[in-house]
Amino acid sequence: MRLYETNYAKLLPLLPKSDQVGDQCIYCVSEQEYHLTITESTRYTTVVELHLKAEESLPDYLIPKMTIRLYHDARVAEVCSAQQTSRLKPRYDYPNMRMHQKDEKHQVNRFLGDWLAYCLKNGISRQSVC
Repeated sequence: MRLYETNYAKLLPLLPKSDQVGDQCIYCVSEQEYHLTITESTRYTTVVELHLKAEESLPDYLIPKMTIRLYHDARVAEVCSAQQTSRLKPRYDYPNMRMHQKDEKHQVNRFLGDWLAYCLKNGISRQSVC
């Protein structure tokens, strides 16, 4: 749970100021443009899509993309989907058909934490919509 709590704390300063669906912030990190877009907003949860704006020539599976749900009452954030994998299970048997790691969900959430820490340290907000 500590990982989810720290991800929530790191993600809050990066979100758009308002909580309206469609609001977006763009961050430039190492000459890469990352978009944070609010896709769903309710009283206790917010769903955010994080994706890299990449060149048209790259196939979709190479473009980092994840959906993150923030639970405001519990003050935690978890990755709901990443790349082409939706509804990540807490544990996977190994081996499995899609060759997920046993702790795939934990690894994806740890990656989010690492990315958020890097963005907070090195990222620059590019638009005033934040």
